[in-house]
This record gives sequence, structure tokens and C-alpha cells, in this order.
Amino acid sequence: MISTETKPAHLSIAPIAPTALQGRWRTEAMRSHATPRLLYINKGQGRITLAGLTSGYGPNNLIFIPAHTMYGFEVGPTAFGQLITIPAAMAPEWPDRAVHLRLRDVVAQKEWVGLLDALERELKSSRDGHSRAALYHLGLLSVFFERQDSERPTEARNARRQTAAARLVAAYTDLVERDYRSGRSVADYARSLGVTPTHLTRCCKETCGTSALGIVNDRVHFEACSLLRDSGTPIKSIAQDLGFRSAAYFTRAFSARSGVTPSAFRQTGATGRGAR
Repeated sequence: MISTETKPAHLSIAPIAPTALQGRWRTEAMRSHATPRLLYINKGQGRITLAGLTSGYGPNNLIFIPAHTMYGFEVGPTAFGQLITIPAAMAPEWPDRAVHLRLRDVVAQKEWVGLLDALERELKSSRDGHSRAALYHLGLLSVFFERQDSERPTEARNARRQTAAARLVAAYTDLVERDYRSGRSVADYARSLGVTPTHLTRCCKETCGTSALGIVNDRVHFEACSLLRDSGTPIKSIAQDLGFRSAAYFTRAFSARSGVTPSAFRQTGATGRGAR
């Protein structure tokens, strides 16, 4: 099986800003990672879709994304933030569910920035023990996150995720993440969930404004883009791995979505309509 994550994920911090993007598909299309991520929004606003539920975000927001959880987010023209990659060894220190925190208290905001700055200094340092120190600082971030989460009113924790529609779509995105390479249809997924395709699509539209088919197509498209841009895997092999009947069918589907052929996308880095 072809994968864009062939190496263990290491602790790192990547900037999130309009000028840093290499095509909007890298943030907006549905994807997941083998290890958790923590998204910190410093300023600006936009929307994030996490496990099939779309929410708005704004300044001083922290969004924890568990491993193998599908997500995608918009980066507005004034948005700036950072995406922290959490290595597998540290994953048990973080929640087992998606969590969206809004830091409204100024003292908490300053504490967070201080902890993050300390982590960044160690990641950039060449001093002895800097890698170990960075992991310790990440541990302090997990303690801060846990405290902020536990201090929220009980009714404010994931209230929207407890609706029947949200639970169904979350289960659907879990299945899609597991099987998106199989070429399964929406009817197949709906059957596995014990609902009709119509009901599944209705719930997807309700929670994230996208059809059930749109979600699975988005996940496949992101993987295709990643493999085309970040690997030398032959296009025929990519098509086969992603469940397409033939390379020609893959090319037609990719071109219809992105506005360019897979080979042109690979050669030029064009993003076209697929980056929307």
C-alpha cells in the first residue's frame, strides 16, 4: 500500500499563513495523520472541519486533532498560526478525542505563548539535550491543554458532537479514513452504518455542508495530490492504490476536480480548482 507517511513523525512546528501555503489543497482538503496534531491560531479567523463537523475558529484558539482523524481548514487572508506535530511516543499524554479550546483569559494566553516559545527555542537549539528538552516542553503543553479543557463548563465540552447527526458523520469519516483506498461507494459506507445513502448525505450536509460523496472524494483527492507532489510513485500505481479502475479514469477524475492532469500537477505544482 502506498502511503505519504512512510517515516515516523518527529516533533515539529510548521507555520500556518496564507503566504506559507503551497496550494490550498494542503490545508483545506480532508486528510489525516498517523500521529496527533495541535493547531494553534494566533490571529485571524476561518473554519475547520474535524471528523465531519465544521466549526469557526478565531484568535487564541487551540484545536487538538487525534491520530487518524480526518480534518481540513480554511486559512483566511489575515490568519496566522502554527501546526505542531506530536510524535507517537507523546500521544498518550494528549486527549483521545478532538478538542477545540478558545483561550479567552489573557493570563492563559500569555502562559500558552510562553510555553510555546520555550518549545520553539529548544527545537531550534543545537545545545546538548535539546531534543529531550523539547519533548519535556511538549509535555508541559499537554498539561496546560488538559487543565484548560478540564476547567471548561461540562456543558461546553463537545456539545455539538453529541447530536445524532454529528455522531453518524464522525463514524462515517472514520470508515472513510480506513477504507478510502478501496473504491467503496457511499451506498457501501451507508450500509455498514445501517442507514440509507440519502440519510447519510443529509447528515453530512447538516454538520459540514458537504455531501457524503464529497467527503470521500476530498480525502482521495488529497492523497492523490500528496503522492503526486511528494513522491515519485508512478501515476498508474497511484490510481490503482486509490481504488480507480484504470489510470485513464483516475486522470479524468483528477482533471475534472483540479483543472490539470496528474502529470501536469506533478510537473508544475499547479493547484487549480482542486485547491478550493
